[in-house]
Amino acid sequence: MEKRGDSEMPSARCTLTLRVSAGSGVETEAHLVSLRDWLAAEDVLRGRVELLARTPRPGQMGTALDVLAVALGSGGAGAVLARSLSTWLVQRRADVTVHVSRGDGQTVSVEVRRASDPQAVIGAVGRLLEGGEE
Repeated sequence: MEKRGDSEMPSARCTLTLRVSAGSGVETEAHLVSLRDWLAAEDVLRGRVELLARTPRPGQMGTALDVLAVALGSGGAGAVLARSLSTWLVQRRADVTVHVSRGDGQTVSVEVRRASDPQAVIGAVGRLLEGGEE
């Protein structure tokens, strides 16, 4: 982490991974693609959001979309990610949980039921970026 002013900010090379949990695998993939499209529409995040697929398990055909990788840097990308994720969750019509992880293993999970309070989502992701615990 590099220090900027009074607060800790993520380094320019900080990459977060986002996993979505929602019902069936097909439903989860649909939410993951939706989240990717939503985040990629943000100017600050454009070109920084990538869908990653996992290797198929024995007996499975093809790969499954598994996770989003979001590369953060300067310019307030972390704050934009937290705000955008909060808005996306509030608009979900299904039970959805997003798990956000840093490279060092710190994780925060945000459920759609909790997303009715956008500030709670922004705060949870913000604490993860600052290195604090939820």
